[in-house]
Amino acid sequence: MIVGIILGCLILTGILKLIFKRAPFLTILSITTTISFLAFHYQLYSPTLTIIVPDGYRGEVNLVLSNVDDNILTVDSNGIGYITEWTFNKTYSRPIVKQADGKNLDEYLIGFNPSTIFGKGISCCVGKREIQSLSFKIGTKPLLEDEYFESKSLTELVDRNKTLFTELDKYSSVQTEATIIDTTKK
Repeated sequence: MIVGIILGCLILTGILKLIFKRAPFLTILSITTTISFLAFHYQLYSPTLTIIVPDGYRGEVNLVLSNVDDNILTVDSNGIGYITEWTFNKTYSRPIVKQADGKNLDEYLIGFNPSTIFGKGISCCVGKREIQSLSFKIGTKPLLEDEYFESKSLTELVDRNKTLFTELDKYSSVQTEATIIDTTKK
């Protein structure tokens, strides 16, 4: 694969040298090689996940950091799938999302923000440990701009045998008592 990239860069550099006659050959080769290896790295280290959701599912999809050997990308009726630690840390490209019947749901996807599809979430707490997930939303209509991304707690929804729990960090706090907020005061 690497040899193919280098050969392709040499051929492309030869063609570009005909167009940019004043530019040094090594400069053009360096630029084409850098761009090619960046694209190769992006493809290699950020897998494009294919996620299968139940027919008619709309709502949040959570890919939970888990202890499974292989990603479980067929989500359950709560929108929960399970991914390995490597996938959790390396995934940043837009997923392919399909219903179980094969319908592509790309135009229904609502990302965390305009620059990234996945929101990284933490649900707290199960035995003073937290659940981490990557999430996005499937909207009710295609290209809907009125809907937005919101997160939910996963503590009661996940399969605890598959979930990889992480220790609380120094910024996490566990609230054990209810807080009453008086909304009548101004």
